[in-house]
Amino acid sequence: MNRSYLAKTNKAALFFAMALLPSGLAYSQTKKDTAAKEKKIEEVVVIGYGTQRKEAVTGSVATVKGDALREVPSANITQALQGRTAGVDISQTSTKPGATMQIRIRGTRSLTNSANDPLIVLDGIPFVGSLGDISSSDIKSLEILKDASATAIYGSRGANGVILVTTNRGAKGQRPRFSYNSFTGVQTLFSRYPMMDGPSFYKLRQYATPVPAAGQTTSSPLYTTNGDESPTTNTDWQKLYYKPAMITSHDLGVSGGTDGGNYNVGLSYFKQDALIPLQNYERFSLRIALDQQVGKNFKFGFTTNTNYSESEANGLNPGAVLGYSPLASPYNTDGSLKTLMTTAGGIDQTWIYTRQGINNLGDKYVDETKSFASYNNIYGEANLPLTGLKYRLNVGLDYRTSNSGNYTGVGVFNTNPLGISSAGRGNNQTYHWVLENLLTYDRTFGKHKINAVALYSAEGNRYISTYMSAKNVPADFFQYYNLGQSPQADISVRPEDQQYFQNGLLSAMGRVMYTFDNKYMLTATLRSDGSSKLAPGNKWHTYPALSLGWNVTNESFMENVKAINLLKFRVGWGQTSNQAIQEYGTLGRLTVVPYNFGNTNSTGVYVGLAPNADLRWEYSKTQNYGVDFGLFNNRLTGSLEYYKTHTEDILMDKSLVPTAGIPTQRGNYAESENKGWELGLNGLIINNPNGFSWEAGVNFYTNKNQILSLSSGTTRDENNLWFVGYNINALFDYQYVGLWQAGDPYQNILEPGDPRDVIGSIKVLYTGGYNADGTPVRAIGPADRQIFNTAPDWQGGFNMRFSYKGFDLSTVGAFQKGGILISSIYGPSGYLNRLTGRGNNVDVDYWTEENTGAYFPRPGRHLSGDNPKYSSTLAMFDASYLKLRTITLGYNISKDFLKDLKLNSLRIYFTVTNPLVLFSPYHKFSGMDPEPNSFGDQNQAVNSNYKNRQLIVGANNPSTRNYLMGINLTF
Repeated sequence: MNRSYLAKTNKAALFFAMALLPSGLAYSQTKKDTAAKEKKIEEVVVIGYGTQRKEAVTGSVATVKGDALREVPSANITQALQGRTAGVDISQTSTKPGATMQIRIRGTRSLTNSANDPLIVLDGIPFVGSLGDISSSDIKSLEILKDASATAIYGSRGANGVILVTTNRGAKGQRPRFSYNSFTGVQTLFSRYPMMDGPSFYKLRQYATPVPAAGQTTSSPLYTTNGDESPTTNTDWQKLYYKPAMITSHDLGVSGGTDGGNYNVGLSYFKQDALIPLQNYERFSLRIALDQQVGKNFKFGFTTNTNYSESEANGLNPGAVLGYSPLASPYNTDGSLKTLMTTAGGIDQTWIYTRQGINNLGDKYVDETKSFASYNNIYGEANLPLTGLKYRLNVGLDYRTSNSGNYTGVGVFNTNPLGISSAGRGNNQTYHWVLENLLTYDRTFGKHKINAVALYSAEGNRYISTYMSAKNVPADFFQYYNLGQSPQADISVRPEDQQYFQNGLLSAMGRVMYTFDNKYMLTATLRSDGSSKLAPGNKWHTYPALSLGWNVTNESFMENVKAINLLKFRVGWGQTSNQAIQEYGTLGRLTVVPYNFGNTNSTGVYVGLAPNADLRWEYSKTQNYGVDFGLFNNRLTGSLEYYKTHTEDILMDKSLVPTAGIPTQRGNYAESENKGWELGLNGLIINNPNGFSWEAGVNFYTNKNQILSLSSGTTRDENNLWFVGYNINALFDYQYVGLWQAGDPYQNILEPGDPRDVIGSIKVLYTGGYNADGTPVRAIGPADRQIFNTAPDWQGGFNMRFSYKGFDLSTVGAFQKGGILISSIYGPSGYLNRLTGRGNNVDVDYWTEENTGAYFPRPGRHLSGDNPKYSSTLAMFDASYLKLRTITLGYNISKDFLKDLKLNSLRIYFTVTNPLVLFSPYHKFSGMDPEPNSFGDQNQAVNSNYKNRQLIVGANNPSTRNYLMGINLTF
């Protein structure tokens, strides 16, 4: 990282922070303002199994209001949540329509990726869906519980943090109120993949020559230009594949109430097309919430959230298209589209993907998934004879099913025009239920306020998944609907494609919250969980949590300190546990293997996972220290926190010695640690309700994650990329230091070989010793590989809102400093930077005799397989960036005008998403979005060493910049 870049980044952050300091706040010292300062903050937040005044919260709880989420029109509210809260890292895992996002609260604790997902609670009931299943129009508020003292009430399910989603409900006695929220717009290409055009690629191919034979001074290119290629052709394959696409959302709701109850009903529709052909995502949602008071002592209600979605052509991506030679034409001499082309001197034959060609397939290709989900919560609440004592029963009943089908006709996507057809069909179902018994006591005795909750709950899950496939489908119109029409020998039902499991959880919990004189607060929690996944004798685990708070503002010595409206100190300690592993790990696993015994087809089994009768809970101990403050009539509010989480007995699979005859065993073998700082600031910089107002918020946070120990006392697991003392998502590779140049000392020792082959190739760091005369003792080899921490130094987000009369302008952004971004399109696994001229290449500055200062190596020389040696080092980039996610300009129609139309409110707005990226070395280099778009094992031409838990830039759908028009209407 160069100094000028650091200076620019620090200046930008400093400027924004300065805007929130008291010197930038416009406030008066009138008697009216002084009286307002003395008012106490009475905001109520949801904390799990109840609510609490924000002033009295002792745990680490962050709140994002539904109105703030709706400032970012999106298919998934996680996109609107990005950058809003310190300590919450939300990352893109895919750029396909309808894709979910990865959420990490205060780092990664477990070694298994899915074991780090937070718990989502919808209206008080654990939610087995994703945040993408909930419409932003339906959300009243979203609370994030981050430390153990706040999450312990949810036990093992809350080990990785908890996201509480509270939906809108009607109010008692409210007249029916209708709302309509909609946006529609166009998605455009944020940036193309930076591939070479025809002239650049032809120049590369001509220069990519092997070392001349003995007695020769020149050699021919590795690959020739003939057949379907021509030096004068310049085809833009991406232009033939991408097309601007539409995105639209409609949400209609009605809410109201009577003297004894309330209701809220909503219907929403969302559709997003992709820039690539045929691909789209469509969702229909219905939500109903009813509450009814029966007499003075009873209350009943239910909430249902049901949705149906369809996704099409998710199997398509631009990976193959990016590698097409720009010297080849997609058209025949008569102007018709080719189906196949031959390139690289006849070595490569490729089926041609173009938008027009794929759209013309008709019944010859289908790839779709249809999903249905219904999430339901029924509750009953009774006031018991003792004042302040209530009993509540929550019943959650959820059902999810997904049906997938695919069909590829004869010759489709195949270099053989007679390639056989194939089809597949899958189905999975999830049944989930939860039963919670809650006893709550809430009373105030003078200066003493007590809230106590006791819970006993049971939860169960059942999952069924099946898949079958077939070849030689008789006709295209059958597609995947009747696989039995295929020849019986071509129908396949593989054992590994069928799954079934059940699991259960029993829990008991008690929590007491005590406040004295609105100054001193205590929260104590004790919870026990019993999991069916763990071994007998280890199924139950009990863990405590305790947090204390001191509201200094309410002390007598603060009465005359008018500039401070809130000053509260918090400290918390607690333990949570995790049982997020596959079912039946204690029993081991038999793997089924079909095989031929002579002329007979048989099925055998072998032990693929050793049993473990000592499988127990993985658990974390967390410390949290925080201070909340409000200054200058609460014109500047915020919090500062420090946390430390130590996770022990991490559940993981350990490789066994070959003599065991069993490859792995699941057990509790590792430890990890996360610690960091979080700072959040919100400022009302200018406040003029009748004129110009300016609000701003910013948050910074750090997270240092490291593995403390691995199984059997080892310090490294190179196969899984786990290393003691480094973060869980570390890399293990050589360190790029430049290119070998003519005259470099010791080249013949460190990188032996013909200098004509080595000069201009990648030079990596040598870590070995030196002889007395200063010469290296050995050649560069595997011992020189380094461990790289990939996590950023710090991250954050910001938001600003300007308003003037009926107009408002808002923006939301995010930033991070440092870390490593993996871009596989520049590494060997993407096959897009081979620098040999075989297939198209990313447009890079490569070494030539006239350009020895280049970053990328000489084409065609010093190869390892199909790629330059050490080319994996070219995939690592500085992950820093500052990004505006949205800019929105809105206008609220005058209420006087709306009164004549019998409307309550009407707002129209225009939004641009993904409009600007700054301070990003990767964006400056490539023009691409600096955020990942794939898991480590996805969207690459060949297998790589990247793991599923790692996020990379791969050959996925290109990022988009969206232009949206929207309306918010109530009447």
